[in-house]
Amino acid sequence: MPETPTSPARADAAEQTPRRTFLDSILGFGFMSSAMAMLYPVTRYLVPPPGGEPATLSVVAARLANVPPNTGFVFNFGNRPALLVRTPEGELRAFNATCTHLDCTVQYRPETSQVWCACHDGLFDLGGGVVSGPPPRALERLTVQVRGESGQEEVVVSRD
Repeated sequence: MPETPTSPARADAAEQTPRRTFLDSILGFGFMSSAMAMLYPVTRYLVPPPGGEPATLSVVAARLANVPPNTGFVFNFGNRPALLVRTPEGELRAFNATCTHLDCTVQYRPETSQVWCACHDGLFDLGGGVVSGPPPRALERLTVQVRGESGQEEVVVSRD
């Protein structure tokens, strides 16, 4: 039986199949790469990296002579802000300076002797308890100690 030559249309179809598969693969890879490039930042935003607690357990916040009565100031406690307050009576108190509502930094208001969150007008008393506003719970209290010689006393703030 004589061999029949393959038609040119059949030869082109056989040749195009691998070419078409290759182009489909490239196109699919492009779509997958684009999808991953869009999903990665969204995933990083929705799943934040673990923050952990600050490695610092105690910090020298200030010299006692630099903290007059009825004042307060924010200082760094590890990687978070903390607030040192000296009450009108001269007692020292320290708090985590992050508001329990939306993590804004709080500050001391000497005219009312209260801790105030400027973001949504939240007020805390000098014990850290909520007085008014949207904060759902009290501020975290930190331990305050005075160390050193007279005239060189340092205020040391630590976590319990």
